[in-house]
Amino acid sequence: MAIEPDTKDWTWVLRRRCDECGAEVAALAPPDVARLVRDAVRRWQAVLARPGAGERPDASTWSPLEYAAHVRDVCRVFRERLALMLEQDGPTFPDWDQDAAAVADRYGEQTPTAVAAGLVEAGSAVADAFEAVPEGDWERPGLRSNGSAFTVRTLGQYFAHDVLHHLHDVRG
Repeated sequence: MAIEPDTKDWTWVLRRRCDECGAEVAALAPPDVARLVRDAVRRWQAVLARPGAGERPDASTWSPLEYAAHVRDVCRVFRERLALMLEQDGPTFPDWDQDAAAVADRYGEQTPTAVAAGLVEAGSAVADAFEAVPEGDWERPGLRSNGSAFTVRTLGQYFAHDVLHHLHDVRG
């Protein structure tokens, strides 16, 4: 059985606690996002060091390795989106199909060591970027191609939920 694409609109996490993972991200400021990401990257390293990190728990659920590769790429995408928001007035983000990326990049065939190294690099870069946001730029706007509006602040909050939610998915 194939992995079903996630088509849900998760922007509601900007207004309330996620009942599934318990994350409550609405009060996070960009520097808080940076600290959270650095801590999460350490936790992901432990997940990737587990025996069987590349094994799926069932045919319709990603393995911890695949989730970690996804989070690595999420870090890269959000770093790019943050840069656009800081460099342009009201940019619209390019589309990113996370499910197509997983297939094209063969997440399940990557090694835990390589994914761990990539996650450290990507996580550090996006954490540094959020930490460096000038206080006066937190409300700069940006749009997802589907029309969902973000500010630098809410982009960081949304991103933080993604990282934490997937840690919950793999009991990290």
